[in-house]
Amino acid sequence: MKRIFDILISAILLIPIIPVMLGVAVCILLSDGRPVFFSQMRVGRGGKNFKLWKFRSMIVDSEKVGSFSTGTNDPRITKIGRFIRRTSIDELPQLFNVILGDMSLVGPRPDVPQQRLNYSQEEWDLRVSAKPGITGLAQATLRSDATPEERLALDLDYVRSNGLLIDMNILLKTAIQVLGKGGN
Repeated sequence: MKRIFDILISAILLIPIIPVMLGVAVCILLSDGRPVFFSQMRVGRGGKNFKLWKFRSMIVDSEKVGSFSTGTNDPRITKIGRFIRRTSIDELPQLFNVILGDMSLVGPRPDVPQQRLNYSQEEWDLRVSAKPGITGLAQATLRSDATPEERLALDLDYVRSNGLLIDMNILLKTAIQVLGKGGN
């Protein structure tokens, strides 16, 4: 049921969002050049790696300059990047990751492989037992203010108790967070 929900909602969202995505791509191209998209290996369900897609919001080769995580005033973030990150527009290409089956609309945010070291074996096994999501419980409740410990606890709570009604609640809370507060 979750997979059908993911495909249906993603397809419905893509119809009105494609013109927005084209506009964002043009803005990135004109202000910061190529590439317009950023891709990165992330860990999916069962520990399988996949390529996650986002609009590029940071300087080219930013991962070579700093860590895999970013702070509020990270100097690697471009001018347009600040806006698309605050509004979560940078995440829109992940709707294609959902359609391809690598991600779900809701689940723990996918980690880069290096983050495996931040987990015990039991935590990791539980975390990768669910498909990663564009949004999750941590993003819906704490947005970018979650500490790594809070994010882990919320991700594991979600994996233990996920369901379609919980997903719909998380999607609603995420929309309120993005529209009401913005993010980092």
